[in-house]
Amino acid sequence: MRKIIALIITVALAISLPVSVKAEEINEKNDFDFSKASILMCADTGDIIYENNAYEHLSPASVTKIMSILLVLEAINSGKVSLSDQVSASQNATAMGGSQIWLEVGETMTVDELLKAVVVASANDACAALGEYVSGSLPSFIKDMNRRAKDLGLENTNFENCTGLDDTSTNHYSCAHDLAVIAREVLKYDVIYNYTTIWLDYLRNGETELNNTNKLVNTYNGITGLKTGTTSKAGFCICATARREDMNLIAVVLGADTSESRFLTATNLLDYGFANYELYVPDIDEAQITEVKIVNGIEKSIKPSYDLFDKILIKKGSGEINYSYTVTESVTAPVNINDSLGEIKLISDNTELKTIKLYAGKEIPKIKFSYIFKELLNKI
Repeated sequence: MRKIIALIITVALAISLPVSVKAEEINEKNDFDFSKASILMCADTGDIIYENNAYEHLSPASVTKIMSILLVLEAINSGKVSLSDQVSASQNATAMGGSQIWLEVGETMTVDELLKAVVVASANDACAALGEYVSGSLPSFIKDMNRRAKDLGLENTNFENCTGLDDTSTNHYSCAHDLAVIAREVLKYDVIYNYTTIWLDYLRNGETELNNTNKLVNTYNGITGLKTGTTSKAGFCICATARREDMNLIAVVLGADTSESRFLTATNLLDYGFANYELYVPDIDEAQITEVKIVNGIEKSIKPSYDLFDKILIKKGSGEINYSYTVTESVTAPVNINDSLGEIKLISDNTELKTIKLYAGKEIPKIKFSYIFKELLNKI
């Protein structure tokens, strides 16, 4: 098997294109995953299809920038900044090193141009300039990055910079899972696709060439982004996103030994997801969700609420999907908003595909003498 793997990587190196292992041929992790850590997530539902050391703390290199990108997109969406705003490069930004567009102190570019440079060419100087513009200073921007990570419930991420440069960092880390969650947030902003799908572009009236570091943009069917990263400490990393038939997948690969093997792993993960999974729109029968009686409440009954799932992720070939409705007959007040009132199970071939919780949706206090007295007065 190792000889076969070596042959695959050798061929990939020779042609500089990712080679995919067909999903139906995947039996073991070593057959298709050449990383320290990885994950495959459905961006539409948040379901995890595959994971390998997905919560291990690792240096994410420039995949760090997806959080920087998210903060910029959120600032644009809120109206705090606009794509046409002019940003002046500071001394600090121009001194970033690594991948860059060689900004000079005082040089101005629009947010649009700088964002393009970050997404397409992974420009560290452009990223720092945007961070300073959005948050006022780089330290403030990094605090905002960590605050946003906490808001997303990410427990295995800590940023020390906005670029992913890790030569001097001591506590800069993330994990495959957390990066996929951040990427999912980024994909909520359609404007990002204006940048992530660019293969070749220019700045400064054609003087500066931008070539996408994500080679899948030119080779993978349905690729939509998102970000690569490479340092000697982190190895070769990528957060690859793709869409086919309205299903969006996120593949995060960390710590691959070569650039080709990260693209190969990402390709295999995406191929596996598209070959084996699809989205399904639940068809809830409202007539089955009956009123729940309330004992000793100021209201006599309540209609259960549920979260509307536009789509759920299911395995292809799941067969006919049946629905099992379980609704609580009665509850005793007080009733809280999130109190469970039953569930809806989606089942196929005796396999549970999804459970949708039924809950109160509002508070209903316990009836008290003062309430009864007030009602009597109102009637009188």
